[in-house]
Amino acid sequence: MKIGIPAETRPGETRVAATPETVKKLVAAKHVVVVQSGAGISSSIPDDAFAAAGAQIGTAAEAFGQETILKVRAPAAEEYALLKSGTVVIGMLNPFDAENIALMASHGLTAFALEAAPRTSRAQSMDVLSSQANIAGYKAVLMAANTYQRFMPMLMTAAGTVKAARMLIMGAGVAGLQAIATAKRLGAVIEASDVRPAVKEQIESLGAKFLDVPFITDEEREVAQGVGGYARQMPADWMRRQAELVHERAKLADIIITTALIPGRKAPILISEETVKAMKPGSVILDMAVDQGGNCPLSESGKTVIKHGVYIIGEGNLAALVAADASALYSRNVLDFLKLIVNPEGGLVINREDDIVVATLLCSGGEVLRK
Repeated sequence: MKIGIPAETRPGETRVAATPETVKKLVAAKHVVVVQSGAGISSSIPDDAFAAAGAQIGTAAEAFGQETILKVRAPAAEEYALLKSGTVVIGMLNPFDAENIALMASHGLTAFALEAAPRTSRAQSMDVLSSQANIAGYKAVLMAANTYQRFMPMLMTAAGTVKAARMLIMGAGVAGLQAIATAKRLGAVIEASDVRPAVKEQIESLGAKFLDVPFITDEEREVAQGVGGYARQMPADWMRRQAELVHERAKLADIIITTALIPGRKAPILISEETVKAMKPGSVILDMAVDQGGNCPLSESGKTVIKHGVYIIGEGNLAALVAADASALYSRNVLDFLKLIVNPEGGLVINREDDIVVATLLCSGGEVLRK
Protein backbone atom coordinates (compact mmCIF):
# COMPACT_ATOMS: atom_id res chain seq x y z
CA MET A 1 0.00 0.00 0.00
CA LYS A 2 1.10 3.55 -0.73
CA ILE A 3 0.58 5.80 2.29
CA GLY A 4 0.72 9.59 2.40
CA ILE A 5 1.37 11.74 5.48
CA PRO A 6 0.50 15.38 4.70
CA ALA A 7 1.20 18.37 6.91
CA GLU A 8 -1.77 19.62 8.92
CA THR A 9 -3.02 23.04 7.81
CA ARG A 10 -5.67 23.80 10.44
CA PRO A 11 -4.60 26.85 12.51
CA GLY A 12 -2.96 25.77 15.75
CA GLU A 13 -2.73 22.11 14.74
CA THR A 14 0.85 21.04 15.43
CA ARG A 15 0.46 17.27 15.43
CA VAL A 16 1.33 14.84 12.67
CA ALA A 17 -0.26 11.46 11.93
CA ALA A 18 2.98 9.45 11.80
CA THR A 19 6.36 9.45 13.50
CA PRO A 20 9.67 7.83 12.57
CA GLU A 21 8.71 4.98 14.93
CA THR A 22 5.48 4.16 13.06
CA VAL A 23 6.94 4.91 9.62
CA LYS A 24 9.69 2.37 10.27
CA LYS A 25 7.06 -0.28 11.06
CA LEU A 26 5.01 0.60 7.98
CA VAL A 27 8.05 0.38 5.74
CA ALA A 28 9.04 -2.95 7.36
CA ALA A 29 5.58 -4.21 6.39
CA LYS A 30 6.42 -3.36 2.74
CA HIS A 31 4.30 -0.20 2.52
CA VAL A 32 5.54 2.88 0.66
CA VAL A 33 5.31 5.99 2.85
CA VAL A 34 5.46 9.53 1.48
CA VAL A 35 5.72 12.33 4.06
CA GLN A 36 5.14 15.93 3.06
CA SER A 37 8.23 18.01 3.68
CA GLY A 38 7.89 19.87 6.97
CA ALA A 39 4.93 17.78 8.20
CA GLY A 40 6.65 16.94 11.46
CA ILE A 41 8.45 20.21 12.21
CA SER A 42 5.90 21.40 14.80
CA SER A 43 6.20 18.01 16.53
CA SER A 44 10.00 18.30 16.64
CA ILE A 45 10.44 15.74 13.86
CA PRO A 46 12.68 16.93 11.00
CA ASP A 47 12.41 15.51 7.49
CA ASP A 48 15.74 13.72 7.98
CA ALA A 49 14.25 11.63 10.80
CA PHE A 50 11.41 10.46 8.56
CA ALA A 51 13.84 9.74 5.72
CA ALA A 52 16.08 7.73 8.05
CA ALA A 53 13.03 5.63 8.98
CA GLY A 54 12.48 4.79 5.32
CA ALA A 55 9.95 7.41 4.21
CA GLN A 56 10.11 9.37 0.98
CA ILE A 57 9.93 13.14 1.45
CA GLY A 58 7.64 14.86 -1.02
CA THR A 59 5.33 17.76 -1.73
CA ALA A 60 1.75 18.15 -0.50
CA ALA A 61 0.49 16.90 -3.86
CA GLU A 62 2.69 13.81 -3.61
CA ALA A 63 1.56 13.05 -0.06
CA PHE A 64 -2.12 13.49 -0.93
CA GLY A 65 -1.65 11.49 -4.12
CA GLN A 66 -1.19 8.15 -2.35
CA GLU A 67 -3.80 5.41 -1.90
CA THR A 68 -4.21 5.92 1.83
CA ILE A 69 -3.85 9.24 3.64
CA LEU A 70 -3.17 9.43 7.37
CA LYS A 71 -4.26 12.72 8.93
CA VAL A 72 -4.89 14.27 12.29
CA ARG A 73 -7.82 16.46 11.18
CA ALA A 74 -10.32 16.27 8.32
CA PRO A 75 -9.13 17.62 4.96
CA ALA A 76 -9.41 21.37 4.55
CA ALA A 77 -11.47 22.74 1.65
CA GLU A 78 -8.38 23.50 -0.45
CA GLU A 79 -7.00 19.98 0.04
CA TYR A 80 -9.86 18.21 -1.75
CA ALA A 81 -8.37 19.22 -5.09
CA LEU A 82 -5.34 17.05 -4.21
CA LEU A 83 -7.38 13.96 -3.30
CA LYS A 84 -8.32 11.37 -5.91
CA SER A 85 -11.60 9.48 -5.90
CA GLY A 86 -11.17 6.15 -4.13
CA THR A 87 -8.56 7.47 -1.69
CA VAL A 88 -8.77 6.15 1.87
CA VAL A 89 -8.55 8.89 4.52
CA ILE A 90 -7.97 7.99 8.17
CA GLY A 91 -7.96 10.52 10.99
CA MET A 92 -10.01 12.43 13.55
CA LEU A 93 -12.59 13.44 10.96
CA ASN A 94 -15.44 14.49 13.29
CA PRO A 95 -18.23 11.94 12.76
CA PHE A 96 -20.83 14.57 13.77
CA ASP A 97 -19.91 16.98 10.97
CA ALA A 98 -22.53 15.91 8.44
CA GLU A 99 -21.53 18.61 5.95
CA ASN A 100 -17.92 17.48 5.78
CA ILE A 101 -18.89 13.80 5.62
CA ALA A 102 -21.12 14.59 2.64
CA LEU A 103 -18.22 16.49 1.06
CA MET A 104 -15.88 13.52 1.50
CA ALA A 105 -18.51 11.20 0.04
CA SER A 106 -19.05 13.49 -2.96
CA HIS A 107 -15.31 13.28 -3.71
CA GLY A 108 -15.46 9.48 -3.64
CA LEU A 109 -13.34 9.10 -0.52
CA THR A 110 -13.41 6.17 1.86
CA ALA A 111 -13.17 7.89 5.23
CA PHE A 112 -12.57 6.47 8.71
CA ALA A 113 -13.13 8.67 11.78
CA LEU A 114 -11.01 7.16 14.55
CA GLU A 115 -12.81 9.04 17.34
CA ALA A 116 -15.95 7.02 16.49
CA ALA A 117 -14.32 3.73 17.55
CA PRO A 118 -16.33 1.95 20.27
CA ARG A 119 -14.90 2.15 23.78
CA THR A 120 -14.27 -1.56 24.16
CA SER A 121 -11.22 -3.45 25.38
CA ARG A 122 -10.38 -4.53 21.83
CA ALA A 123 -10.41 -0.92 20.62
CA GLN A 124 -8.33 0.50 23.47
CA SER A 125 -5.09 0.65 21.49
CA MET A 126 -6.90 2.72 18.81
CA ASP A 127 -8.71 5.06 21.20
CA VAL A 128 -7.54 8.44 19.95
CA LEU A 129 -9.92 10.32 22.23
CA SER A 130 -8.37 8.78 25.32
CA SER A 131 -4.76 9.15 24.19
CA GLN A 132 -5.25 12.82 23.35
CA ALA A 133 -7.51 13.63 26.32
CA ASN A 134 -4.88 12.23 28.67
CA ILE A 135 -2.38 14.76 27.32
CA ALA A 136 -4.98 17.55 27.39
CA GLY A 137 -5.76 16.95 31.07
CA TYR A 138 -2.08 17.21 31.94
CA LYS A 139 -1.52 20.37 29.92
CA ALA A 140 -4.67 22.00 31.29
CA VAL A 141 -3.28 21.97 34.82
CA LEU A 142 0.06 23.40 33.69
CA MET A 143 -1.63 26.22 31.77
CA ALA A 144 -3.90 27.04 34.68
CA ALA A 145 -0.97 26.99 37.11
CA ASN A 146 1.00 29.29 34.83
CA THR A 147 -1.85 31.81 34.73
CA TYR A 148 -2.62 31.59 38.47
CA GLN A 149 -0.71 34.30 40.31
CA ARG A 150 0.05 32.24 43.39
CA PHE A 151 1.76 28.97 44.32
CA MET A 152 -0.01 25.65 43.84
CA PRO A 153 1.41 23.77 46.89
CA MET A 154 1.38 24.82 50.50
CA LEU A 155 4.75 26.33 51.42
CA MET A 156 6.17 27.10 54.85
CA THR A 157 8.77 29.83 54.51
CA ALA A 158 10.63 32.23 56.77
CA ALA A 159 8.27 34.93 55.51
CA GLY A 160 5.20 32.96 56.48
CA THR A 161 3.00 30.12 55.24
CA VAL A 162 1.49 30.05 51.75
CA LYS A 163 -1.77 28.12 51.48
CA ALA A 164 -2.22 25.43 48.85
CA ALA A 165 -4.37 26.32 45.86
CA ARG A 166 -7.89 24.92 45.85
CA MET A 167 -8.84 23.33 42.54
CA LEU A 168 -12.25 22.25 41.24
CA ILE A 169 -12.30 19.84 38.29
CA MET A 170 -15.59 19.43 36.44
CA GLY A 171 -15.86 16.12 34.61
CA ALA A 172 -13.88 13.01 35.47
CA GLY A 173 -13.33 11.34 32.15
CA VAL A 174 -9.80 10.65 30.91
CA ALA A 175 -8.89 14.35 30.80
CA GLY A 176 -10.39 15.10 34.19
CA LEU A 177 -8.70 12.18 35.91
CA GLN A 178 -5.32 13.13 34.44
CA ALA A 179 -5.92 16.71 35.57
CA ILE A 180 -6.59 15.47 39.11
CA ALA A 181 -3.41 13.39 39.10
CA THR A 182 -1.30 16.26 37.77
CA ALA A 183 -2.76 18.82 40.17
CA LYS A 184 -2.14 16.44 43.07
CA ARG A 185 1.53 16.18 42.10
CA LEU A 186 1.72 19.97 42.15
CA GLY A 187 0.29 20.08 45.66
CA ALA A 188 -3.21 21.46 45.09
CA VAL A 189 -6.25 20.61 47.23
CA ILE A 190 -8.72 19.14 44.76
CA GLU A 191 -12.47 18.65 44.48
CA ALA A 192 -14.03 16.99 41.45
CA SER A 193 -17.50 16.35 40.12
CA ASP A 194 -19.09 14.15 37.48
CA VAL A 195 -22.62 13.04 36.69
CA ARG A 196 -21.56 9.38 36.71
CA PRO A 197 -21.47 7.88 40.22
CA ALA A 198 -19.16 5.12 38.99
CA VAL A 199 -16.20 7.53 38.83
CA LYS A 200 -16.35 8.45 42.52
CA GLU A 201 -13.88 5.70 43.44
CA GLN A 202 -11.47 6.77 40.70
CA ILE A 203 -11.63 10.40 41.81
CA GLU A 204 -10.97 9.54 45.43
CA SER A 205 -8.18 7.10 44.57
CA LEU A 206 -6.29 10.00 42.96
CA GLY A 207 -6.57 12.11 46.10
CA ALA A 208 -9.53 14.37 45.27
CA LYS A 209 -12.82 14.85 47.08
CA PHE A 210 -15.92 13.83 45.10
CA LEU A 211 -18.71 16.42 44.98
CA ASP A 212 -21.84 14.32 45.24
CA VAL A 213 -25.20 15.53 43.93
CA PRO A 214 -27.72 12.91 45.13
CA PHE A 215 -30.16 11.39 42.65
CA ILE A 216 -33.82 11.88 43.48
CA THR A 217 -35.55 10.03 40.65
CA ASP A 218 -35.01 6.75 38.78
CA GLU A 219 -34.61 8.76 35.58
CA GLU A 220 -31.65 10.63 37.06
CA ARG A 221 -30.01 7.37 38.16
CA GLU A 222 -30.48 5.82 34.71
CA VAL A 223 -29.16 8.81 32.75
CA ALA A 224 -26.17 9.11 35.12
CA GLN A 225 -24.87 5.72 34.01
CA GLY A 226 -23.82 7.29 30.69
CA VAL A 227 -23.44 5.39 27.45
CA GLY A 228 -20.30 4.01 25.81
CA GLY A 229 -18.08 5.55 28.48
CA TYR A 230 -19.53 9.04 27.95
CA ALA A 231 -21.75 11.17 30.13
CA ARG A 232 -25.29 11.98 28.97
CA GLN A 233 -27.28 15.19 29.33
CA MET A 234 -28.80 15.09 32.81
CA PRO A 235 -32.40 16.13 33.61
CA ALA A 236 -32.95 19.84 34.24
CA ASP A 237 -33.68 19.50 37.97
CA TRP A 238 -30.45 17.58 38.61
CA MET A 239 -28.50 20.18 36.62
CA ARG A 240 -30.06 22.91 38.76
CA ARG A 241 -29.00 21.16 41.97
CA GLN A 242 -25.50 20.59 40.62
CA ALA A 243 -25.24 24.26 39.61
CA GLU A 244 -26.15 25.32 43.15
CA LEU A 245 -23.44 23.07 44.63
CA VAL A 246 -20.86 24.14 42.04
CA HIS A 247 -21.66 27.79 42.70
CA GLU A 248 -20.87 27.37 46.39
CA ARG A 249 -17.66 25.39 45.78
CA ALA A 250 -16.53 27.75 43.02
CA LYS A 251 -16.59 30.67 45.44
CA LEU A 252 -13.84 28.90 47.41
CA ALA A 253 -11.86 27.63 44.41
CA ASP A 254 -8.69 29.23 43.07
CA ILE A 255 -8.67 27.22 39.83
CA ILE A 256 -11.51 25.50 37.97
CA ILE A 257 -10.91 23.15 35.05
CA THR A 258 -13.96 22.12 33.05
CA THR A 259 -13.78 19.06 30.80
CA ALA A 260 -17.45 18.17 30.22
CA LEU A 261 -18.26 17.18 26.64
CA ILE A 262 -21.15 15.22 25.15
CA PRO A 263 -20.27 13.86 21.68
CA GLY A 264 -22.18 15.59 18.92
CA ARG A 265 -23.88 18.08 21.23
CA LYS A 266 -23.23 21.53 22.60
CA ALA A 267 -21.19 21.41 25.78
CA PRO A 268 -23.26 21.83 28.97
CA ILE A 269 -22.97 25.09 30.89
CA LEU A 270 -21.34 24.31 34.24
CA ILE A 271 -19.98 27.70 35.31
CA SER A 272 -22.51 30.51 34.84
CA GLU A 273 -21.67 34.19 34.66
CA GLU A 274 -23.22 34.61 38.09
CA THR A 275 -20.80 32.00 39.44
CA VAL A 276 -17.84 33.77 37.80
CA LYS A 277 -18.94 37.00 39.48
CA ALA A 278 -18.90 35.23 42.85
CA MET A 279 -15.37 33.85 42.44
CA LYS A 280 -12.29 35.37 44.07
CA PRO A 281 -10.33 38.00 42.10
CA GLY A 282 -7.38 36.35 40.35
CA SER A 283 -9.07 32.95 40.17
CA VAL A 284 -8.61 30.92 36.99
CA ILE A 285 -11.06 28.95 34.83
CA LEU A 286 -9.74 26.74 32.05
CA ASP A 287 -12.53 25.67 29.70
CA MET A 288 -11.52 22.60 27.71
CA ALA A 289 -14.94 22.44 26.02
CA VAL A 290 -14.70 25.90 24.49
CA ASP A 291 -14.77 24.64 20.89
CA GLN A 292 -18.13 22.94 21.53
CA GLY A 293 -19.76 26.02 22.98
CA GLY A 294 -17.90 26.00 26.29
CA ASN A 295 -18.73 24.96 29.86
CA CYS A 296 -18.60 28.67 30.72
CA PRO A 297 -20.49 31.19 28.56
CA LEU A 298 -17.71 33.76 29.00
CA SER A 299 -15.01 31.59 27.41
CA GLU A 300 -13.52 32.66 24.08
CA SER A 301 -11.86 30.08 21.86
CA GLY A 302 -8.09 30.40 21.67
CA LYS A 303 -8.00 33.33 24.08
CA THR A 304 -7.38 34.09 27.74
CA VAL A 305 -9.73 36.82 28.88
CA ILE A 306 -10.38 38.49 32.24
CA LYS A 307 -14.05 38.72 33.19
CA HIS A 308 -15.22 39.97 36.58
CA GLY A 309 -11.63 39.71 37.83
CA VAL A 310 -11.32 36.04 36.82
CA TYR A 311 -8.89 34.69 34.20
CA ILE A 312 -10.80 32.50 31.73
CA ILE A 313 -8.67 30.35 29.41
CA GLY A 314 -10.47 29.03 26.33
CA GLU A 315 -8.27 26.31 24.84
CA GLY A 316 -9.94 23.49 22.95
CA ASN A 317 -6.87 21.81 21.44
CA LEU A 318 -4.58 21.31 24.41
CA ALA A 319 -3.03 18.14 23.04
CA ALA A 320 -1.54 20.17 20.17
CA LEU A 321 0.44 22.11 22.78
CA VAL A 322 2.31 18.89 23.64
CA ALA A 323 2.83 18.02 20.00
CA ALA A 324 5.73 15.57 20.22
CA ASP A 325 4.09 13.15 22.66
CA ALA A 326 0.61 13.75 21.26
CA SER A 327 1.84 12.78 17.79
CA ALA A 328 3.67 9.75 19.15
CA LEU A 329 0.56 8.39 20.87
CA TYR A 330 -1.80 9.31 18.05
CA SER A 331 0.38 7.70 15.39
CA ARG A 332 0.42 4.44 17.39
CA ASN A 333 -3.39 4.54 17.52
CA VAL A 334 -3.44 4.97 13.74
CA LEU A 335 -0.97 2.13 13.20
CA ASP A 336 -3.08 -0.26 15.25
CA PHE A 337 -6.20 0.74 13.32
CA LEU A 338 -4.46 0.08 10.00
CA LYS A 339 -3.97 -3.54 11.05
CA LEU A 340 -7.75 -3.98 10.90
CA ILE A 341 -8.12 -2.88 7.28
CA VAL A 342 -4.90 -4.16 5.69
CA ASN A 343 -4.38 -7.82 4.84
CA PRO A 344 -1.02 -9.64 5.15
CA GLU A 345 -0.26 -8.85 1.50
CA GLY A 346 -0.66 -5.12 2.15
CA GLY A 347 -4.00 -4.69 0.42
CA LEU A 348 -7.04 -2.81 1.71
CA VAL A 349 -9.79 -5.02 3.17
CA ILE A 350 -12.87 -3.37 4.67
CA ASN A 351 -14.58 -5.96 6.84
CA ARG A 352 -18.13 -4.70 7.42
CA GLU A 353 -18.56 -7.41 10.08
CA ASP A 354 -15.89 -5.86 12.30
CA ASP A 355 -17.52 -3.62 14.92
CA ILE A 356 -14.60 -1.18 15.02
CA VAL A 357 -14.38 -0.87 11.24
CA VAL A 358 -18.10 -0.35 10.76
CA ALA A 359 -18.30 2.19 13.62
CA THR A 360 -15.53 4.35 12.16
CA LEU A 361 -16.45 4.12 8.47
CA LEU A 362 -18.12 7.40 7.51
CA CYS A 363 -18.44 7.05 3.75
CA SER A 364 -17.32 4.87 0.85
CA GLY A 365 -18.02 4.72 -2.87
CA GLY A 366 -19.86 8.03 -2.80
CA GLU A 367 -22.28 6.85 -0.12
CA VAL A 368 -22.61 8.37 3.36
CA LEU A 369 -22.67 5.45 5.78
CA ARG A 370 -22.99 7.29 9.07
CA LYS A 371 -26.34 9.00 9.52
